[in-house]
Parts: sequence; structure tokens; C-alpha cells
Amino acid sequence: MSEKALENLKSIVLDFDIDNAEKVAKEAISQKVNPMEAAKVLTDAIREIGDGFEKGDYFLPDLVCAAEVLKKAIPVITEEIQKQGKKSGSLGKVVIGTVFGDIHSIGKGMVATLLYAAGFEVIDLGINVRSEAFLDAVKEHRPDIIAMSALLTTTAMEQKNVIEGLKKEKLRDKVKVIIGGSPINQEFADSIGADGYGATAPDGVKVAKSLLGIK
Repeated sequence: MSEKALENLKSIVLDFDIDNAEKVAKEAISQKVNPMEAAKVLTDAIREIGDGFEKGDYFLPDLVCAAEVLKKAIPVITEEIQKQGKKSGSLGKVVIGTVFGDIHSIGKGMVATLLYAAGFEVIDLGINVRSEAFLDAVKEHRPDIIAMSALLTTTAMEQKNVIEGLKKEKLRDKVKVIIGGSPINQEFADSIGADGYGATAPDGVKVAKSLLGIK
């Protein structure tokens, strides 16, 4: 019974079945599936989509849909993990958000999903995030990494504002900073003092692992 439930969890991701994601996750829990196994199946499935996206087998809409499935299913599984007092191993903690003035969420959402799938703990601050909110999140969560997205040339400098704020608050040496977004490139990342730059969502994961010395 539990094997079938796990297969169903994998299928909702690979079939991009957003409508049934929450229902299938709840069914798995009701059938006493180990929530840690359930979380692994979901993350393995999204990783499969992410790897396929990187190779060109899947496309942007596929990755977006798979991320939406995870958004529906993961909270159900996470709640059960917490209820049972189980802890999943984490590669590190990442605070992520789209900078102030920018309401684009797709790119940031994909990076957050792939980071989670890779084994990171992810605190997603959402979109239109003020620099103060990034700084508050660093103080509260003590992440290993801040990941910032900007999809507009006009908002890209907000990434610099956050880095300057970290310096002012004497927090800069306590956290790595990754930036990304369509107007961003390595030259810009270097110019504002970021630690890393990812051109694509899978790149973001690679950079995060590299900065923390994870192979």
C-alpha cells in the first residue's frame, strides 16, 4: 500500500498534476507512509525534472508546474514530519527572495524549489522584499546563504543595497550572497561584491553547493 502511495507522489510531480497534489499527499499520510520517504520521493522527482530542464528535455513551463505541485504537496508532508518529530538532514540554510520593486516570482521560485530538492533548508521571503527584510531574516534565521533575484534592470541595484546593509550591520562575513536574474551577469555580481552568480536555476544550486564546499 505504501509503495503505491509513494509511486503516486512521484507521479504527481512527473505528470505536473497540480490539482491532485495536496490530495495525493494527504492520502499518503493517511496510509501511514513514512513522511521522510515521502519527502525524498517528491524531491527526487523534482530533481529529475530539474536535471531534465538543464539537459533540454524539459522546458520552463514544465519546471514551473512541477514547482507548483511541490508547493501543494510538501506542506502536508512537512507537517507530518514535524508532528512525528523527525528531522531531515540539511546541506545548509538559504534565505531567498525577489528584491524590492520587483514582483517576478517564477525564477526565484524555481531556484527555491531546486535548492529544497538538493537538500537545503529554504526560507522564501517572497517578492518585492525590502533590504531591511533580508537583514532581519539573516538576524533571525542565521542562514549560510542569501539568494536574491532581480528580473528588472531598474531593481538590480537593490541587490547591492542589501549587501551594503549587511556590511553596515557587520553581518557580511557571516553569510554568502548569491544573485541572479535576467539582467544580471558575472561582471555585475563582481562589481557589487556578491559571492556568486547563477545564470539559471540549476546554476544557482551549483553555486550554493560550491560556496559551502559541498560536492
